[in-house]
Amino acid sequence: MPTPSSFYARIFALVVAAVLGYALFLIFAPLALSMTWAAILAFLLFPLNLRLRRRLRGRSAAAGVLTVLTPIILLLPLSAVSIDFVAQISTLLQKLQKGAAALDIKSLSDLQQFPLIARINSWLAVHAGISAEQIQGWLIAGTHEVLQRAASMGGWFFLGALGSLLGFAITMFLLFFFLRDGDAMLARGRRLIPLDDMRKERLFHQLSGVTRAIVIGTGVTALMQGILIGIGFTVAGLPSPVVFGVLTALFSMLPVGGSAFVWGPAAIWLLIDGRWGFGLGMLVWGVLVSALDNVVRPMLISGRARISALAVFIGVLGGIPAFGSIGLIAGPVVLSLALALIEFVEEGRQRIG
Repeated sequence: MPTPSSFYARIFALVVAAVLGYALFLIFAPLALSMTWAAILAFLLFPLNLRLRRRLRGRSAAAGVLTVLTPIILLLPLSAVSIDFVAQISTLLQKLQKGAAALDIKSLSDLQQFPLIARINSWLAVHAGISAEQIQGWLIAGTHEVLQRAASMGGWFFLGALGSLLGFAITMFLLFFFLRDGDAMLARGRRLIPLDDMRKERLFHQLSGVTRAIVIGTGVTALMQGILIGIGFTVAGLPSPVVFGVLTALFSMLPVGGSAFVWGPAAIWLLIDGRWGFGLGMLVWGVLVSALDNVVRPMLISGRARISALAVFIGVLGGIPAFGSIGLIAGPVVLSLALALIEFVEEGRQRIG
């Protein structure tokens, strides 16, 4: 039985640890996203970092070169795509305005010249008692409310944009230190884990493999789908292929639906427009592109990490709402960590048995 002095010492240590832990949480919480992205970038750049250290004969020099080159390599392609993206968005909006003017669409009631929309409107009027004029009134009132809120929150939007720039700057600042001292930090943290060396090696090998696999598998698949759908839009003569290619790459990262949110409406539009050949071609092309999720992504992920497709699916599906955009990577990694620890517990029980 512990003596009163040792009991007091334990209680005091627990209270201090709790207060210190809460204070550290308050300090690191605003920086969590920037720190996570910086750590992931440093991890992905680690092989190149090692080579530069040998060539430049210094940790700081190698970390400085990579920190300077990283935003350039990231931002130049994005800037080039953004120029075409903005230009094609403007062109697309102009075409939509011209199309609405040509069809003399000034209100929702004018859309009833299309048979499908007319049938939907009739069904709503009969079964729900809702007319096109009521929907238009709701949309106008809702738009007015949104614009008022946007005007009142303009300062918050401005601060949000600055916050994004500040977050990127903090990420690059942290990246330098993670590149310079990250392996030493990792080694120190690794010594604190209460596992034997063999299990530590297995655990870190599993987590590093999952991280690289998710980043490479998701990134390559999204890029391929975006390019292929952009090509499909160009061949079919649809407007703004760059815009819809970028949207396809973004949607393809979702665990459900993916690129079908882009090529599906495009195929339907081509069929409604009477271009049956292009419409059926877009449908077949879109199905083939979506199949990359079931072929290329699992091949890239399973070839680099020992994790099932179900674990990746659940990790991404739950990780995005839990952690935001970083959840695309963090979700499967956290799930992989939990599965690895469960595997260690099972091995320990088998040894005892």
